[in-house]
Amino acid sequence: MTSSVSGFIFGLIAASLMWAGLREMFSRPVFQRTNYRGAPLATSAGIVIVAAVFFAGALVGVIEALGLTRIRPGLEPLRLTALLAAGFGMLGLLDDLAVDEGSSGYRGHIKALLKGRLTAGSLKMIVGPAVALVVVQSTADGSVLKLLLHGAVVALAANLANLFDRAPGRVTKVSTIAVVVLVIATAVPYLDHGPRNLPGLAGLFTMLGAAWGLMRSELNEELMLGDAGANPLGAALGLAVVITQSTTVSIGVAVFLLAMNLLSERVSFSKVIQSTPPLRFIDNLGRTHRP
Repeated sequence: MTSSVSGFIFGLIAASLMWAGLREMFSRPVFQRTNYRGAPLATSAGIVIVAAVFFAGALVGVIEALGLTRIRPGLEPLRLTALLAAGFGMLGLLDDLAVDEGSSGYRGHIKALLKGRLTAGSLKMIVGPAVALVVVQSTADGSVLKLLLHGAVVALAANLANLFDRAPGRVTKVSTIAVVVLVIATAVPYLDHGPRNLPGLAGLFTMLGAAWGLMRSELNEELMLGDAGANPLGAALGLAVVITQSTTVSIGVAVFLLAMNLLSERVSFSKVIQSTPPLRFIDNLGRTHRP
């Protein structure tokens, strides 16, 4: 668990410092959007999260190569998380900046494809699963069924996280709750039956720390993570699930994620959150402005 805590702290500090240096760049017109209140702010700031996990991976790799400490168990999950973040971050950034009009959700993207139009969103829908499959190959033990299962968990988690990125800080708060559940699911068997893959959470904790490094600015409506940050954050959650949990748990998570993705086509998560007092309280916590 030490590698995960260290990753969280490193991600938080790295993202905070990078955002301080990148504010001017993100104030340029190409990044400017309006949020749910019509207030102007920078989009795609979540790409900083991707950069933070790469810096962490590079630093850990150098430390390991120098023989200064033995942190190998957390290195591979961190490396896989970085590669996954790069793929989904690239697709998310393209989607953020392309601003495709009239095509959102699965139905919108499929309609665009049927009309022979490949939007940034539909490209992400096609290439995202491919990115997931490439990254999770080493977790599948040569089984095609496990490969498809792991790829589905990662891709569905990436898309679901993006669906929660509709208000300041929401996707980071939801991800934090999911991480707490995942830590418990990983640590409890550790107490009873010997060590589980706790170092497998190292990459996810680094990503989450970086998201928290941007949280204050996000709550103040100075930035939005955008698809460039939400998609990689969700994908990292999915990857951590398939690394640390059993196949049975991964199947259950895949079913849950699929149901939530399909439900989003008919139900507004924002309306559900705002109409449920405990969820509304958590969602509004720390915000400068509230719906």
